[in-house]
Amino acid sequence: MDKLGWEQCDFIFVSGDAYVDHPSFAAAVLCRTLEAEGFRVGIIPQPNWKETSYTALGRPRFGFLVGAGNMDSMVSHYTAAKRLRSDDAYSPGGQSGFRPDRATLVYVEGIRRVYKDIAVIIGGIEASLRRFAHYDYWSDTVRRSILLDSKADILVYGMGEKPLLNITRRLAAGEKIGDIRDERGTCVRVHGEGVFSQWKDAILLPDYDTLKQKNETALRAYAEHFMIQKHNTDPLTAKPLAEKNDGGRWVIQNPPTLPLSSKELDKLYELPFTRKAHPMYKAAGGIPALKEVSFSLVSSRGCFGGCSFCSITHHQGRAVTGRGKESLVREARKLTAHQDFKGYIHDVGGPTANFFHPACDKQKKGGFCSNRECLYPSPCPNLKANHKPYMEALQALRKIPGIKKAFIRSGIRFDYIQLDKKYEKEFLKTLCQHHVSGQLKVAPEHISDNVLRAMGKAGTSSYEQFRKDFSAVNKQLGLKQYLLPYFICAHPGAGMKEAAELARYIKQTGFTPKQTQEFYPTPGTMSTVMYYTGLDPRTMKPIYTAKGERERRKQRDLLKG
Repeated sequence: MDKLGWEQCDFIFVSGDAYVDHPSFAAAVLCRTLEAEGFRVGIIPQPNWKETSYTALGRPRFGFLVGAGNMDSMVSHYTAAKRLRSDDAYSPGGQSGFRPDRATLVYVEGIRRVYKDIAVIIGGIEASLRRFAHYDYWSDTVRRSILLDSKADILVYGMGEKPLLNITRRLAAGEKIGDIRDERGTCVRVHGEGVFSQWKDAILLPDYDTLKQKNETALRAYAEHFMIQKHNTDPLTAKPLAEKNDGGRWVIQNPPTLPLSSKELDKLYELPFTRKAHPMYKAAGGIPALKEVSFSLVSSRGCFGGCSFCSITHHQGRAVTGRGKESLVREARKLTAHQDFKGYIHDVGGPTANFFHPACDKQKKGGFCSNRECLYPSPCPNLKANHKPYMEALQALRKIPGIKKAFIRSGIRFDYIQLDKKYEKEFLKTLCQHHVSGQLKVAPEHISDNVLRAMGKAGTSSYEQFRKDFSAVNKQLGLKQYLLPYFICAHPGAGMKEAAELARYIKQTGFTPKQTQEFYPTPGTMSTVMYYTGLDPRTMKPIYTAKGERERRKQRDLLKG
């Protein structure tokens, strides 16, 4: 601040992650976005919440922004078996203990302690997925909205660039934080029955007093609560949602913001990121999470995969936006000039690497269907599977002097490849020949049909066919490359019978997983609703769920062989 001649920051971002100036880290993306708008932004990464660290940069002119980090702080701290993790990839040297449990709540409380009347805006994955009443696996209770628990002024959900820019502009123009109630992509808290005079078309969710009970009525209401949210995530058709809490308090969710366009996405990822961790972490050994993504390119946002256990669609949305080929080339050229670049791009992808363009014409406008999935239970007739734009972008990257290899490590959907009748063979050959580093990550997740149905995934035959095709193409190319499949145990729908079926399959295929992934009930996923309620919210029919640690451990051990 002294070097820049700043007397005061406009905004201060308090983050649960160490500070890494890289486009894969949320704090960097948002702060660079605000900086490009002309705001003076300070960052307090991983404050010592046991002391008064929130005054380090003084009082900001307009307010604080708070995020727990790239991961939910409880997931960051605890395994699926609720055991304390010994490391944290987003902290100096990978050490744990640099952030508190439920970091968003702790940070806001600390800020309020020293600046009682300051504006506080929360966001990020932890806030976004806890914006309404939600099942909390770690306490085995339904907790109220994090907006109420934190007493923040506004909650930004989903990808936050657009709503955050609008809020900060309005604050800079003189509006009070309490008067900003209508921004898309935000939740606000209000008091009293008069709220519907402003949100006349709001859909009423089951209230928190009902949801927090543990009885059959409450469980069914919780499943309905989730489905109402799911059916109102399309930016083109969604209505405001209203949830009543104790004491006459309400949480109101305004409709989602429209996703960034390709041009907006290009502009965002071409901001002047240094792609380095802050120098203060050097002595501790840097930030491990940076290593895998240091020289990666984000090529898309959004995912229409529809996996029940994944929260990406609830956070990023289903409308996929791909970046322009020219923008990716410009960013890649900058990588070649970086002092630490060795010629290898770590990844060219997004939530799903080969989802590079909108799934259909409706998605081109920024929306998607609220009443059906793109790939499940069968591919939508309007789905347009086309890998040509992605292949063209990859080809352009391969031609850049100084780039030896551009890998794809963020995972692909093999069932989507198989739907592309025109470019399926060409894409698979391109993938194997140029973009695999010996192993390709894929996620069949399970092989039992009833478990795959619960997961919203394609049947086993799709993976089996891809396995054969992958092997044949590599044989043709004279390459020794392997699939690295990921499987999940103890997912809703999976009992010991299904676990044994999966274990036999793994043994027959000769694959021994190095790490077994146990289903983790995190906020914001349909699978978590199944786990808590014992109901499939799509049908309201009962579904088997392994809840006891004993059975979950047995399923996990079966996969280890």
